[in-house]
Amino acid sequence: MTDPTTETHFSTIDPDLGEFSLRALVPVTDAPLLHRWVTHPKAEFWMMLDAQLQDVVREYTDLAASPYHDAFIGLHRGEPVFLAERYDPANFELKGLYEAVPGDVGMHFLTAPSDTRIPGFTRAVIRTVMEFLFADPATRRVVVEPDVRNTAVHALNAAVGFVPEREIEKPEKRALLSFCTRDQFTAARGVRA
Repeated sequence: MTDPTTETHFSTIDPDLGEFSLRALVPVTDAPLLHRWVTHPKAEFWMMLDAQLQDVVREYTDLAASPYHDAFIGLHRGEPVFLAERYDPANFELKGLYEAVPGDVGMHFLTAPSDTRIPGFTRAVIRTVMEFLFADPATRRVVVEPDVRNTAVHALNAAVGFVPEREIEKPEKRALLSFCTRDQFTAARGVRA
């Protein structure tokens, strides 16, 4: 039987920072790591600052049971350093809040807190997540809905090709609905299609 904590779903090489990869998140096994990440002040927009370990286990166990959501642990040179989530926005998270089209894929990502600043690291993380999502030929457009106050992630989203459409009201936040097509991502990377 394959160990889900070691099976790689996607891998890419950043020319400056080396290998990034993704593996499936295992709720119980990964909960202590996730708990440290989501309760760190840097993760304020993740809205789990007061979560207890059992809250994280429950949240990611519930998400793992959903047919509309997948979560992944992102690794840099083999070390876990980010969380990536992929979801079906027509049936989860954005259901009824926008007009979904075939090929839409929702995305969340969170980098782990670190005392060491690595220039370009977070940008490499979001590029890795986007490459992973677009590696599926069925993905035509990536959809995000970050908090309108999260200006740092808006800048990162713009850097990989996201274009804001409008603000929407979600139960937990006012969000900036933004989209990135495969062509927009390719253009932002400076790569010819």
